[in-house]
Amino acid sequence: MEEKKKKGDDELNSKPPLMALNHVSRLCKDVKKSLEFYTKVLGFVEIERPASFDFDGAWLFNYGVGIHLVQAKDQDKLPSDTDHLDPMDNHISFQCEDMEALEKRLKEVKVKYIKRTVGDEKDAAIDQLFFNDPDGFMVEICNCENLELVPCHSADAIRLPEDRHAPPVALPDSSNRRMPQPNS
Repeated sequence: MEEKKKKGDDELNSKPPLMALNHVSRLCKDVKKSLEFYTKVLGFVEIERPASFDFDGAWLFNYGVGIHLVQAKDQDKLPSDTDHLDPMDNHISFQCEDMEALEKRLKEVKVKYIKRTVGDEKDAAIDQLFFNDPDGFMVEICNCENLELVPCHSADAIRLPEDRHAPPVALPDSSNRRMPQPNS
């Protein structure tokens, strides 16, 4: 009995075989409107999704992560207040290398946003932009690479992006050519 308990504890303490965030799924009032937002405003690329799916939706990919848009069957599952912006509320966040360019893009497409800076130069200030997608789900854009990650526990458990899985990408003009993958 003692040996069985110890083996179970070892399994619980072992690192899970996760590689990276694969995708975020978003319910939509109008998939086409959300598709336009994520491609034109945030630069995602529409990718093929399995033909066997019998529901309306779209798959997007870029920056090492996917977004799956799904037509909502029940509008009650969508945020009711699409104008509400609270940085302390649920959101997805994307790291940005040019905050000014993205803020300019938001202004050009007339997306309401709030801008804030957390910390100061001494503390590695982080600039943040918060806005909603067409369905009221909040998005954050930040320059979070300015903030050093300081693990509270288990620093050796952190897996950095070079360990991240990157799916193969089919190149145009050839069905069997693939873009080279990082670390391959």
